[in-house]
Amino acid sequence: MKLIIAIIQPTKLEDVKAALSEVEVVRLTIMDVQGFGRQKGQTELYRGKEVSMNLLRKVQLQIAVNEDFVEPTVNAILKGGRTGDHGEIGDGKIFVVPLEDCVRIRTGERGPEAI
Repeated sequence: MKLIIAIIQPTKLEDVKAALSEVEVVRLTIMDVQGFGRQKGQTELYRGKEVSMNLLRKVQLQIAVNEDFVEPTVNAILKGGRTGDHGEIGDGKIFVVPLEDCVRIRTGERGPEAI
């Protein structure tokens, strides 16, 4: 089992959800987050003064999958989250981390069956 954590542009959320649906990944958690990477934020004028806004709004997806779904899930996020053919700085990141256990609260099932 793996936990896939993807940080994407908010404008790409619907495209990513559609791409995930195509590969039959329908269970996910979505959170609004803030952060910055290479973009280093942006500078704006506020009341005549230049202000650095270094935290940008992003969307974080958390998707628990069995081993067979790791590559299709990652590829779907790439397909839906990339800007243009080659992507742009700020398109986001995907992290794939081991998932030691999963427990379905309703039934008590554990492991891959609980996902």
